[in-house]
Amino acid sequence: MTDNFEERLNRVLPKLTSPDLLRNQGLGNEIGFWIFDYPPERELDVRSFLVEVIEPRLAKAGIKHSHANLFDLAVEYLRERDVLEAVFEMQQTQGDEAVLAELRPMFAETDFARVIADRVRPAENDLVLVSGVGAAWPIVRAHTLLSSLHALMGDTPLVMFYPGKYDGLSLRLFGVLSEDNYYRAFQLAA
Repeated sequence: MTDNFEERLNRVLPKLTSPDLLRNQGLGNEIGFWIFDYPPERELDVRSFLVEVIEPRLAKAGIKHSHANLFDLAVEYLRERDVLEAVFEMQQTQGDEAVLAELRPMFAETDFARVIADRVRPAENDLVLVSGVGAAWPIVRAHTLLSSLHALMGDTPLVMFYPGKYDGLSLRLFGVLSEDNYYRAFQLAA
């Protein structure tokens, strides 16, 4: 790991366990949405750190949390609707564009945000973690999903692990794809 990346990653857990973050304090009445952006090539490092370090330590600290991997939720959602196999067949016979056109209405951000909120139950948790952003793209777009989740999270802070760049104004997935302006989240470890 590069020094800067490792230093930033090591600041994640103290930030997640801080009373200010967990109580949405010091945010000037803004909703407690946070983004930890990282180089896409560090996806596996972040994924293992999240599952092997962050989640066990949150549990040990008594912080109730839920983790939503967007890709896993999308697959589960398709399986529950009994269309996953049909999607695979469509991709093989008609290609990616046809599949995307078919899936976009199913994953309208307001609808999928409700699916996520139903799974993570923000009112029952102190913190919600979101990952799998890159794997769920282009079916799920982070900036519109975050906007849709605002009304559903209540006072529960949300932290998105984002493979790209967030400069406090805009998201750039994989560091190159512009997702549009999104300025309602805070950088978790700049």
